[in-house]
Formats: sequence, C-alpha cells, structure tokens
Amino acid sequence: MRIDSYGQKIYNEADICNIYLTDSTRIPKQVLCDQYVQFDADLELTNIPEILEYVEPHPSLTLQQFDSGLQEEWFIPEEYEDFDIANHVLSLCKTDEELQRAGQELIMYQDRNMFDLLIYLKYLVDTMRKHNVVWGVGRGSSVASFVLFLIGIHRINSLFYEIPIEEFLK
Repeated sequence: MRIDSYGQKIYNEADICNIYLTDSTRIPKQVLCDQYVQFDADLELTNIPEILEYVEPHPSLTLQQFDSGLQEEWFIPEEYEDFDIANHVLSLCKTDEELQRAGQELIMYQDRNMFDLLIYLKYLVDTMRKHNVVWGVGRGSSVASFVLFLIGIHRINSLFYEIPIEEFLK
C-alpha cells in the first residue's frame, strides 16, 4: 500500500490478498487500486470490496479543492440534505451567552463553507446514537467548538471551561 500526496491509501493486488490472509475483518468496503485486480471466481471470498481504479488527481488541484470534490460524494440521507443546521444549533441554546457564542461560531463555519460538514456530523451523531455506538468524550482542538458540543460530537462545554473558539478555527 502506498499513500498519495492527498493522503489516500492506494492498494495493489498483493496488498488486498495480504489483508484477506491476515485479517479479513479489516477489509474496507471500497479500495483504490493502482492496477487491475482479478479475483478467482472459484474462491468463496466474503466481503469483497468494491475495487475503484485509482486516478492520480490533477497536479494543479489544491488540497482544499480535492477535499471539496470528495465532500460532494459523501453519502447523506435525503432528510439531511436540506437540514437547517444553523437553526437547529441555535434552538439548542438555553442562555443568551450560549446564543451569542453559537452565533459567532456559526458565522465562522459559514465563512469557511463548513455547513455541509456540520450537517454530516449531525447525521453521523444521530446514526451513532440510533445504533448505540459509544464515542469519546472529546479531544484536541475540537473541544473548543461550542457548536460541536451542541451537535454532540464531544461532551466538553467550551463555555463552561472558557475555551476560546480561536483554539479550534485557526
């Protein structure tokens, strides 16, 4: 396996065979391959991933352009496509201080074109809760975001601990 300049894992046929032989539970649902992969039809393999041909991104593409292109391909159910994340977040606020902080952060998210990411995170949290998935309390700079706290990504109230948003959205 190799990693391209955009951080994507690129597999070859030997990599995929090694995964099957060592730990078939690690097989991703989709893999990018830099060469044609042929499986023997007589083998009774389960969990065969969808093999996607790796195409090197155009060299003039910036990392931001590459990321935004991938975001357009995220799976998100129809009920979340037109979800008003700003209204939802503001409705979760209980005090004027919370409204002010959430509003300030939402403007910062909007300026960075990150509303689609917030909607996706809302969908992710809802899905994890629906399936009783346990996730961490929070770590790193994400705990500086009060909006992420309200959505449920982490459990650290940045207002309570007086963590400035600048620690997250630098």
